[in-house]
Amino acid sequence: QVQLVESGGGSVQAGGSLRLSCAVSGSTSCGSDMSWYRQAPGKGREFVSRIHSDGMATYAESVKGRYTISRDNAKNTVYLQMNSLQAEDTAMYYCKTALCAIGGVIREYWGQGTQVTVSS
Repeated sequence: QVQLVESGGGSVQAGGSLRLSCAVSGSTSCGSDMSWYRQAPGKGREFVSRIHSDGMATYAESVKGRYTISRDNAKNTVYLQMNSLQAEDTAMYYCKTALCAIGGVIREYWGQGTQVTVSS
């Protein structure tokens, strides 16, 4: 079974930083890309960043230059370093696997989320 556990969320003031972690287990049958999404209150879930197996990363325009995604393959962990946080970054942050093929079922897996609250 694939499991993702996010951590590192919290409350910070505008301009502050946080580092989120996503520890993944059971993902040997999944594609290697990992992504972060976020969902603010009353809004839909939106893409934040993705990292490929070779370390190449993509970012949403709203976080480009402020966020950095990285991964430690030996620890099966993906990180999201968030700097210059703004009130608009307040959201629940989720990590997500690529497609996984397990037991004849092909699907993505999500973590439970970690809350980030930025006060202005």
